[in-house]
Amino acid sequence: MKTSVARLLAAGLALSLLGVACSDDDPAAEGDEATTTTAAGGSGSSAGDEAATPLDPERATAAATTYADLVFTAYDDTVTAATELQEAVDTFVAAPDEAGLDAAKQAWLDARDVYGPTEVFRFYDGPIDDPEDGPEGQINAWPMDEAYVDYVEDDPDAGIINDAEGTPEITAEGIVEANEAGGETNISTGWHAIEFLLWGQDLSDDGPGARPVTDYTDSPVAERRGAYLSALAELLVADLTSVRDEWDPEGGAYREDFLADPDQAVTNILRGMGALSAGELGGERILVAYDTQDQEDEHSCFSDNTTADVVGNARGILVAYTADWPGVEGTSLSEVVAEVAPELDTALRTSLDETVAAAEALEPPFDQLLTDDSGREAVRTLGEDLQAQGDVIADLAARLGYEISLDI
Repeated sequence: MKTSVARLLAAGLALSLLGVACSDDDPAAEGDEATTTTAAGGSGSSAGDEAATPLDPERATAAATTYADLVFTAYDDTVTAATELQEAVDTFVAAPDEAGLDAAKQAWLDARDVYGPTEVFRFYDGPIDDPEDGPEGQINAWPMDEAYVDYVEDDPDAGIINDAEGTPEITAEGIVEANEAGGETNISTGWHAIEFLLWGQDLSDDGPGARPVTDYTDSPVAERRGAYLSALAELLVADLTSVRDEWDPEGGAYREDFLADPDQAVTNILRGMGALSAGELGGERILVAYDTQDQEDEHSCFSDNTTADVVGNARGILVAYTADWPGVEGTSLSEVVAEVAPELDTALRTSLDETVAAAEALEPPFDQLLTDDSGREAVRTLGEDLQAQGDVIADLAARLGYEISLDI
């Protein structure tokens, strides 16, 4: 994948056009965020200038409680899906064949669909991206220099897997220690490391990577590659479980703190929605890729799953507001906003529905959209609409008397 320098240049160019801050998924890069209400892209909305209409404590508590239930349930479903991925990986590694590789790939795709919406639970230093010990950089760091982990087209001996002298034994502890060591693209853990070990490099113009099953049967490092893949899957389940447990209604430590200050809790909900919409998804993941037209800038570049990632993130922003998730009951933030500022609730609900529909309408693969004229227009429009949606969220926060930043 591209170097970090190239990425920074590309991001800088895009953001100079779009007026949006940009960063990767590393929580360490998010610790110095501004905390004032901002509106990326400058919608010109005047809602923030109107007199604040604060939520009363009962409404804020109701919305925060339902959101906490949503977060726990969504992460619990993600742990279940990731565990199924781990089982598929272990089955494949134990007896590698084409059917097992296909099953592991499908399990990754299925689990990724469940995980995508949960990315809206970031950006406020909660359990997933706590600057001190949040595992987000271990779970979903991106972009990834795949040569850090395994062979690539021009370097058959690249990566930790081929370096038996430098890394005599493949262990979860060693993989964690190596993550981002020496550079932000030195990603050794998480969703995209698993993706790379299942699909391999994407060298096709119109399809995903095509790693041969012989990498796990006939290669001199087949056993090390299988051990690495199994360790990654086990680590992913453990990290997601640790995050879920912080939100557990039966004693989750972070949940208790979150609900102790309902106004701050609602601020955090809106902060997560706005930052994902305007900065991370609209800017980093869509408009930077639109600007560079580089296949390496798509989020899930090995599997060509990027359009599904976009849909999952867009749905997550909607779900954080409506709490519409199987098994979740209670009063959503949308419902309490509708009672105090119905025009803003309607505006945001309309925007959320439209951006989800536009994301679902994208025709994969994402890298081909970046070079096709009609595809590029759809990508650009969606990115800009997501940034404008961030403005709507910022306006809503200001109307409720909260201060948020859309920066990432």
